[in-house]
Amino acid sequence: MKIKFIFSFCFISAFCFGQIPVGYYNGANGLTGAPLMSALHNIIKNHTVVSYANLYVAFDSTDIKPNGEVWDMYSDMPGGTPPYVYTNIAADRCGSYNSEADCFNREHSWPQSWFNGASPAYSDLFHLYPTDGYVNNRRNNYPYGEVSTPIWTSLNGSKLGPNTTTGYFLTVFEPIDEYKGDLARGFFYMSTRYTTEDATWGTSDATNKSVIEPWELCILLTWHHQDTVSTKEIDRNNEVYDIQNNRNPFIDYPEWADSIFVCTLPAVNIKENAEIKFSIFPNPTNENVTIILSSVIDNGVVRLYNYLGEEIITQEIENANELKLNVDHLAKGIYIVQINFGKFSAQRKLVVK
Repeated sequence: MKIKFIFSFCFISAFCFGQIPVGYYNGANGLTGAPLMSALHNIIKNHTVVSYANLYVAFDSTDIKPNGEVWDMYSDMPGGTPPYVYTNIAADRCGSYNSEADCFNREHSWPQSWFNGASPAYSDLFHLYPTDGYVNNRRNNYPYGEVSTPIWTSLNGSKLGPNTTTGYFLTVFEPIDEYKGDLARGFFYMSTRYTTEDATWGTSDATNKSVIEPWELCILLTWHHQDTVSTKEIDRNNEVYDIQNNRNPFIDYPEWADSIFVCTLPAVNIKENAEIKFSIFPNPTNENVTIILSSVIDNGVVRLYNYLGEEIITQEIENANELKLNVDHLAKGIYIVQINFGKFSAQRKLVVK
């Protein structure tokens, strides 16, 4: 069961969220926005670094249920019976795997390719969790998002498929509702902990170094509000503090997330589909299709993606409101047709049967 907190009370008692050291957040008192983020960064930086090899030892404190089972958020079924469970012993650790329930490993919820494997983020417990190896592999380095038409579903209901929220339509991974807030607050921590320390980091569809892209940020803030801080998170925060000597501020004071991070999509996304409308005929199809535009477009482009986010076809649009697209060579499945014209874009599903 999730525990909802009265935030105003939390500023009165330093212990309302657990073992917050007295004075730990003094440097952040009274601040909002960017100054608050800077202050929190200074409080939680320079943490004690755990080696990647020792993460399994750390999991004994941070991610073990009272009954001794590993707390795997990618396979757990709160209130029900998980399809499989692990104990934190060598025999249950990956290793090779071919399917779910083979073994568990160490999941970088903020994928390591996004920060180029840089230390100390590489072994920072606030974004590292024990997860089933096969599910972890299926998640790959896809962003988190909302999926309505999954191309794959795990045994506990986590989903992989095209994102359905504004601003992004390619493949994402959606965990179950019970743990969405946990993962969101882990992302808020990463963005704050490594701000100004991300020079060697890379970019992704969801991040620009340690900055979370607007479309992803809107999803994470929604999850943060819907899935409030749980006893599990409070306990884990305290255990990680004992190991790393730093805390996740967004577990201790959840309202700080709304002070620092704001859901504001750029104009290109707000206007998406407003300036370009098109239809596809026939759809479904097993042959060529005709794309009919609502108006003549000059210097545009149409792209076709499969549901793994791979670009299959690119075709220029030059002073036309109709074009043919050859899809008779494509495998059966669902594809995304995207049209871009200047700063505007729109997309539709195409079914090849």
